[in-house]
Amino acid sequence: MAKPLTEATLEIIEATAPVVAAHADQIVPSMYKRLLAAPEIRALFNMSHQHGNSPQHKALAGALIAYATHIRNPGVLVSALERIAQKHVGLQILPEHYPHVAKALLGAVSEVLGEAATPAILEAWGEAYWFLADTLIEREEEIYSVSAAAEGGWRGWRRFEVIEKSPETPEITSFVLRPVDGGSVLRHRPGQYLSFRFAPEEGEEFRRNYSISSAPNGKTYRITVKREPGGRISNWLHDSVGVGYEIDVSAPAGEFFLDPAGKHDVVLLSGGVGLTPMVSMLESYGGGNRRIVSVHAARDRERHAMRNALSLGATESYVFYEQPTDADLNAGVRPGQIDVSWLAGISDTGSTDYFVCGPVGFMKAIVGGLQAANVPAARIHYEFFGPAAEQIS
Repeated sequence: MAKPLTEATLEIIEATAPVVAAHADQIVPSMYKRLLAAPEIRALFNMSHQHGNSPQHKALAGALIAYATHIRNPGVLVSALERIAQKHVGLQILPEHYPHVAKALLGAVSEVLGEAATPAILEAWGEAYWFLADTLIEREEEIYSVSAAAEGGWRGWRRFEVIEKSPETPEITSFVLRPVDGGSVLRHRPGQYLSFRFAPEEGEEFRRNYSISSAPNGKTYRITVKREPGGRISNWLHDSVGVGYEIDVSAPAGEFFLDPAGKHDVVLLSGGVGLTPMVSMLESYGGGNRRIVSVHAARDRERHAMRNALSLGATESYVFYEQPTDADLNAGVRPGQIDVSWLAGISDTGSTDYFVCGPVGFMKAIVGGLQAANVPAARIHYEFFGPAAEQIS
């Protein structure tokens, strides 16, 4: 268990938090520069997110400030910490990785604040960091252990083979994966993701997360990937990975999933390839007694993947296209973007659970709109694609 922080440390963190917050835009890039200098750490990061004004950097800066602000009551950050722990487990972050982060963080604080970063201040921030790190390490070990002990579960990387590859649209493709060892697989919670370790070329290593786009069956998983402009891995998957290719996979993870218990009505809101976890939810729970409404937004019909999967099993299904044709409109497609006031007309905002997944702009508009409509925070569930998780709320 993490050692409680001393009163002296708490007072120093509270006193210096505003200064660190004011310089966070300098501290975080400096920290990442130090971290990425270590090859064993560099492999853990998506390098396409390491650039000036990076959303990932902004997210970390926000998390750092939030932690310092709530240093006496970290319980308010439980949801954010669980999201971080799940991501870490998926990417196989281990206790031996944490000292690298500590060294990088304290080195960055010292560099940016200069003489203001006294030994006492650095010691306090180091103690605060390790309190947080030990909390995450403890939670991550719990997740690793539970996954390994469950039927079909495992710990670390497990080899899977691509047994099916199916284009869904010109830019979205599905891959069905089966373990090479022939064993069963852990039954994921609908909405969770898999993490992968890829080696497109000898000496390379990349780690990525992709939502599972199928219901649990104990035998295989399906992921559905969009080809991103300039995306090193998404393009490689589309162009070079075919049936028979073997990939390293870690056990399902993620705190974004549908558990029907205690939920009256459910609305699934997706944009673009954000439909992947929603398909898993519908395949798992659609067609039952519970009202599950599917609402999906795409640019046009050509870019609308897995159309049948999103409508089958849903109590009601709505589609929005930014560029609909007359034939689309005649078929019931709605023009434009999803409007929260329209959502309020098809659902009870006081009792409905909303699940949201899609590009960051889509997420901000929908989640922000639901919050403005006074939907209780506990009933807004979201998953995102990209590094800006903590900037949505």
